[in-house]
Amino acid sequence: MGPPNKALLNFKERKIQCLDRARNNEEDLQRRQQLLNHLSCLQADGQLAAGTCEIVTLDRDSSQPRRTIARQTARCACKRGQIAGTTRARPACVDARIIKTKQWCDMLPCLEGEGCDLLINRSGWTCTQPGGRIKTTTVS
Repeated sequence: MGPPNKALLNFKERKIQCLDRARNNEEDLQRRQQLLNHLSCLQADGQLAAGTCEIVTLDRDSSQPRRTIARQTARCACKRGQIAGTTRARPACVDARIIKTKQWCDMLPCLEGEGCDLLINRSGWTCTQPGGRIKTTTVS
C-alpha cells in the first residue's frame, strides 16, 4: 500500500467533524427539550401544574470504586389519590396505594428493558439491566 490519499483523509476528517457536530446538536436538543418539559410544568406564578414533578436537588457521590450513590429531592404537585414516586427513573405522581403497600415495582420505576425486584425488607427496589448491572434504590 502506498501513502494515504490526501482527499480520503480530508473526507474522513470532515466526516468525524460532522459526526461531532451532530452529537453536540443532539445533546443541545436534549437539553432544550428537558428545559421545555420543565417550563411546561410550571404555571405563570411558578407553581407546578397538577400531576407533575420536578427535581429540586441531585447529589452524586462517586468516592467509592464501582459504586455511585445518588440522592435526589423532587417537588411534586400530585392530584387527589396520588403521591410522589418514581416512574421510568424520573420523579412522577403515582397511585398512593403503591406507596402505602410498598409495592414499589408497581410504579414501573425502572427504565424500559430493566427488571424490577423488591428488596427483601421492602425498603426499596433494584433495577437490573440486561448486561447484569444492578441499580438499587432505597426509600427514606
